[in-house]
Amino acid sequence: MAEPAIAHSKADKRRSLLGIFFALLVLAGAGATAYYWYHLRFFESTDDAYVAANIIPVTPQITGTVREVSVRDTDHVAVGQAVVELDDADARIALESAEAQLARTVRDIRTVFATNDTLAADVIVRRADLTQAQTLQKKAEDDFATRKALVVSGAVGKEELKHAEAALAAANAAVSAAQSGINAAEERLAANRAMTEGTSIEAHPSVAQAASRVREAHVNWARCKIAAPVSGDIVRRTVQVGQRVQPGTPLLSIVPLEHVWVEANFKEVQLGDMRIGQPVKVLADVYGSETAYDGKVVGFAAGTGAAFALLPAQNATGNWIKIVQRVPVRIELNPEQVAARPLRVGLSLIVHVDTHDGAGQPLGSASAEPHLSHTSVFDGQRDAAEQRIAEIIAANRGKVSAIPARP
Repeated sequence: MAEPAIAHSKADKRRSLLGIFFALLVLAGAGATAYYWYHLRFFESTDDAYVAANIIPVTPQITGTVREVSVRDTDHVAVGQAVVELDDADARIALESAEAQLARTVRDIRTVFATNDTLAADVIVRRADLTQAQTLQKKAEDDFATRKALVVSGAVGKEELKHAEAALAAANAAVSAAQSGINAAEERLAANRAMTEGTSIEAHPSVAQAASRVREAHVNWARCKIAAPVSGDIVRRTVQVGQRVQPGTPLLSIVPLEHVWVEANFKEVQLGDMRIGQPVKVLADVYGSETAYDGKVVGFAAGTGAAFALLPAQNATGNWIKIVQRVPVRIELNPEQVAARPLRVGLSLIVHVDTHDGAGQPLGSASAEPHLSHTSVFDGQRDAAEQRIAEIIAANRGKVSAIPARP
């Protein structure tokens, strides 16, 4: 009787253990379901994600021969730092020629301005001559009229009357000559004033044209020194000393690693609840799972990766097999974390997007930033040219009096 009782007790124990096991299994399933429903379903993840950055090519703006290369691949450069220098012999000769032409033009225009005073004085002299000639003409007319009246009475001979008539004709000719001289002088003054009125030496068209040539030559000379447009690391350096380069020839590239972003390729079925601005956690294989970057979704590609591939898929051949497509999603990272843990272009990442907040936009709007990419290294070239032009004009303009008033 003892053995059946013992067997019955073991069976009851097994049933109890199985009941507990199934109860725990049900509880685990319920917990997993609740965890998925309230938490896990709001996360979309992918390991098809990589670090991306702008790769900025550095190219010459003028033709020249490379004289010096100051950087190597993997070097870090600051914005404005010289990386390549071209031989500037031809550019310097052209600049010196343009500067000499500007100086000569300024002196010529200065002479034109100064001639106004001379021509105005000449008009005054011509008018004084006319006044004197008119006085003599009046005297000759009176003398001729008096002698003509006396000829009738015989007090004056005809010979004397002819002399008075000749003097009157000479006086009339003198008046005409003086008037012609005034007209010619006024025309010369008007022509000279037409070249100077309403302008100055600095703003004169001839000077402005010569200054433009200096500006062009100075900028070309400054472009012999090629500077880094942004701060970053050197990659793809192909330029060598002695190489003859043309405008647009790729010399090297710069990658600004402080401005990297993440390009995560999500399956199309994962994008339904994804919105602009949602928070993201990013893990980098290079640092392991212990280091996580904070980020946010900032944009979605306009199409799938296959749509913009070099050889897009052609699904109208009859051998079509549906393949889940992937869409690149742009994610920005916390810049402080990137500075503390630098990333390199192309590194593999694991991305987790929190889709709890569905209030964002599925498509991005126009950026509020005025310059997403900008450099100021070229601004100083024109400023230096303007300063040089001002120095040349100041050294050659002299002291020019104001345009005299019309006489």
